[in-house]
Amino acid sequence: MVGIIEVAQHAGVSTATVSRALNGKSHVSAKAREKVLKAAQELGYVASSSAYTLATGRAKNIGVVMPFIDRWYFSSVLDGAVNAMVSRGYDVTLYNLSGGAINRKRVFEDLVLRKRVDGVLTVAVKLTDEELAKLTALQKPIVGIGGPIPGARSLSIDDEGAGRLATLHLLSLGHTEIGMISGTPASEMDFHQPSLRRTGYQEALLDANLDFKPEWLAETDFTVGGGYHAAKQMLGDPRSAPTAIFCASDEMGFGAIQAARDLGYRVPQDISVIGMDGHPLGNFYGLSTIDQNPNAQGAKGANMLVDILESGDEKQPVNIEQLTQWPIEMMVRSSTARRARD
Repeated sequence: MVGIIEVAQHAGVSTATVSRALNGKSHVSAKAREKVLKAAQELGYVASSSAYTLATGRAKNIGVVMPFIDRWYFSSVLDGAVNAMVSRGYDVTLYNLSGGAINRKRVFEDLVLRKRVDGVLTVAVKLTDEELAKLTALQKPIVGIGGPIPGARSLSIDDEGAGRLATLHLLSLGHTEIGMISGTPASEMDFHQPSLRRTGYQEALLDANLDFKPEWLAETDFTVGGGYHAAKQMLGDPRSAPTAIFCASDEMGFGAIQAARDLGYRVPQDISVIGMDGHPLGNFYGLSTIDQNPNAQGAKGANMLVDILESGDEKQPVNIEQLTQWPIEMMVRSSTARRARD
């Protein structure tokens, strides 16, 4: 098996130079680094993970903690994060919190601390003061996606602003009877995205001097089936049905479009529907949406974490409170149009 001695001999440099070049350390000239990398490639050198850990104190492994892995948003964030980490030479250990409080306690008090991870990326998980303190004491940087984490770096959209923007789009088309399909209290999770999006919807109506009607608000899970059932109930009585619906997720929006069509409504001539997230099936359904690009969020969060690990700035605190607001984009498609019916 080829080792750094063989690489050093082939490149004509010292083993110390090989070690510094392969580990990304400074104090190596660009010419020497190029010679080392070329020699390593030609000889088929593969670095020993255990040797790297002993030499640097790092495992080149990042822990990713999320409440679900079988939902589109989370799998999309995970895909972006993993691709970014792998491209920068890091392994990934995934921790799923779907088992509840006991599972979460085991993850943060045992598994994350026992496994050799250099840092932690959380998705829609708000760390407690105790969890953050334990990881900070071990010099593990944290980056959170999905909402602000006191004492740590985080990346998040403005959920309230997104709810407002979706509603303003419908108002701009002349709709004054606007319903919303929101998440249930059980779907609130750590950052209360459903409540924030609902607040944006209600505030946009109030700013337009429109009354908020409780019968035009439905709560369900963030699924196609949930959106279908909620929309069918909301639109079932044509005498009181709204002319537009804001759905708190694209998957709810897909269900709402199908429910409207099953009831004989034309989309968007009779009923306009807007969603939120940026699901790839949005083009198929023609769903207007507020796109938050979760895949790119995952990549950004992962790169933020790797940048911290590779900064080499020992004077910088391992964790600081810093919120990066992620931009959202209005995607107007064929599911929304100007109000046409009385």
